[in-house]
This record gives sequence, C-alpha cells and structure tokens, in this order.
Amino acid sequence: MLTFYRSGGTSCAVATQIALEDAGADYKDVVVDLAGGQQRSPEFLKVNPKGRVPVLVTDKGVLTETVALLLYVAQTHPAAKLAPTDPFELAKLQAFNAYLASTVHVAHAHKLRGHRWSDDAAAIETMKAKVASNMTDCARIIETEYLAGPWVMGDHYTVADPYLHIITLWMEGDGVDLSTFPKLSAHKAAMAQRPSVKKVLSKLS
Repeated sequence: MLTFYRSGGTSCAVATQIALEDAGADYKDVVVDLAGGQQRSPEFLKVNPKGRVPVLVTDKGVLTETVALLLYVAQTHPAAKLAPTDPFELAKLQAFNAYLASTVHVAHAHKLRGHRWSDDAAAIETMKAKVASNMTDCARIIETEYLAGPWVMGDHYTVADPYLHIITLWMEGDGVDLSTFPKLSAHKAAMAQRPSVKKVLSKLS
C-alpha cells in the first residue's frame, strides 16, 4: 500500500490525491499539520528532509514533488489511462505540469511566502502586489497555449487536469478574473463534477 502525506488545505498535494482516486489506488491518507509545524518535526523530516508535502511512500522508496508523483501514479496504474503512452504526447504533458510547478506555483507563492525570497517587508509587499497580474499572465498562457479543451491534452483526461484544477482555484483567490478565460472556466466546471474531485475536496479541513 502507498502512504500519501498531504496538508489539510487546498495545496498542490490535492492534485496527486485526486489522481490517486482516479487511478483507484490503494493508499493510506496522512494529513500533516502545517500550521502546527508538523512538517518540521524530526519524524516528518525523516520522511521528507525538505519539510514539505506532498510525499508518496512506495515499496521502492519515497517520492516528492507533484510532477513526479503525478507521473508515478499514472504509470503504475496504466489501466486508468491517466497519461499518454506516445513519447511526444507524454513530453507535452510533462512540459505543462513542469510549467505549473516551476512558474505558476512560484508566482502564486509570492502572495503568502514572500519571506522565501526577501526579509525586507517592503519588498514582500511589492511581491504581493504583483501576484494578480503575474497569475493573470499565466492564465493567459494556459488558455491560449496549453489547454486544448475540454481537458488539458484534448479529449482525454490525464493527470494534468487535477493539477490545473487546483491552480485554477488558486487563481480566483489571487485576483484572476476567470470570466475572461472561457476554456479555463469550462475546465474548472467540468472538474468540479468529477467524483474523485468531490471526494477529495470534501476531505479538506
């Protein structure tokens, strides 16, 4: 059985948990109390020295980072068909997920975690002020360059879709006007109807 570590809120870990549900995976769900500092406890740091979620413990060892976890879930549950088998299409999926992880997530993080980049209070406030415009720029790129529709990769649902869904939920809180992005809005609505999404989001505390 897999052991999955996540936080209680709408973090990027939710994307992997949705994928686990989509795959029909057998896993143990472990909630890490980030607000209480559990991620810095000696016990958790033995699991992930980075002190972050998500974490997936497998029979071969520990995996971290959302992009890796999503691909692992897809490839270890091939019957669910959550990732392309064609090398080029798989690379396109990975390119999209990497963009979410390396660019969009970082742009979002400047709202609440500016202390990662600066100790200067004024600089942190400046970072916060840029979040809405930066996330809107990211939404525009996703809408025009990545989101084929109705799903990220076109007609076939993949592990890119739960990742995008969580990012889209963040966008609303970051000041992005989703009404100006019809494909993103349609994707959000379609994801909200999926049983796996309803199940996972209902667990969030």
